[in-house]
Amino acid sequence: MCKHPARRILYQIIFMNLAVKTFVAASALTLFSFSTPSVNNHTTPPEQRKIQVAILLDVSGSMQGLIEQAKAQLWNMVSTLGRVRCSDKVTPQVELALYEYGRTTNDVSKGYVKQLSPFTTDLDAVSKILFSLRTNGGEEYCGQVIYSSLDELGWSTEPDMYKVIFIAGNEDFLQGNLHFTKACTKAKEKGVIVNTIYCGSYDMAVKEHWILGGECGEGSFTHINHNYNNFDDIPTPFDATLVQLNTKLNATYVGYGTLGSANVVRQQEVDMLNSSQGKKTAMKRTEAKAKANVYSNSSWDMVDAFKADSTFIVKMDKSQLPDSLRNKSVVEVQQFIKTKTEERSLIQKQILDASANRSKYIFEQKTATPGSNPEKTLETEIENIIRTQVKRFNMTVE
Repeated sequence: MCKHPARRILYQIIFMNLAVKTFVAASALTLFSFSTPSVNNHTTPPEQRKIQVAILLDVSGSMQGLIEQAKAQLWNMVSTLGRVRCSDKVTPQVELALYEYGRTTNDVSKGYVKQLSPFTTDLDAVSKILFSLRTNGGEEYCGQVIYSSLDELGWSTEPDMYKVIFIAGNEDFLQGNLHFTKACTKAKEKGVIVNTIYCGSYDMAVKEHWILGGECGEGSFTHINHNYNNFDDIPTPFDATLVQLNTKLNATYVGYGTLGSANVVRQQEVDMLNSSQGKKTAMKRTEAKAKANVYSNSSWDMVDAFKADSTFIVKMDKSQLPDSLRNKSVVEVQQFIKTKTEERSLIQKQILDASANRSKYIFEQKTATPGSNPEKTLETEIENIIRTQVKRFNMTVE
């Protein structure tokens, strides 16, 4: 130990300066860690990563245009979600849920709210439900339908997943006994983003309080022309190819179980329903069907089921197999499914290539003949919101 007084004082000053600098540096690091958003390192295993989307539609008397847009534009949303990639290039699985509100024949004790579909990957079922919807005059309780969807659906508890609600409609956002702030509190607790889409003008949206809902769950507010139906159906050199590829793709589906053959038929029925909405809708559906992360039918299709679980065929009772495969050995069935899997993968790649060329052709045609600004519709606004919000989770839309 140093015994010289002056030297002792000098050392004390040096030690004090070092201590102060250390404290300041540590404090700065602590402050920085609290002021900078945490980086999403994807703690959820790749095979469990999801995007969960709940669509809440007003089906009161003035909303037929909204329903028509939902039918026609569902597949663009699905296709956009199918292009989402995590920062490590993992493709998350997509689950959709569907609610209606504002129908007087629904249970009044539940605020005229009805769940039409829980979270599912069965997009044919969701599309078919949309085509069955009809409007009916009623009370539109936005707070109630948001709360019901948050309370009833199986939302993931993982923090690094994009969980989102889109509620579309009009009339006053504050109707009903359940105030929207209660739903907002629940949304924040569950990490669910709530986006409001008003069907009408911006001024009316403000007057009817829909802009308030945009703050719910750190979501967005926008408005659309829900009665707009003059969608571009520009013919392209790739349309006929996509129609043929869709037919070939359908032929790779092998139904199993009690509902297998019925769902094969349903797939073709939903193709026809979407074709009735125009070429654009049919082409968007075909494109979405080529994306395995959003269009998966493991509950009834042997190819998707085998992809999800390679031991699936070994575990299956032969009575669940289609007639053409019941007399074959397990090895023969596995080889048949592997062949179908390879065939489907090739067709899906061809569809995605043709779809990309189709989109490029349409873009060039629109660029060559510019017109007025396009109308804001359910399709444009949902796509814009998805593109922006997935970035919060270190995801991008390719």
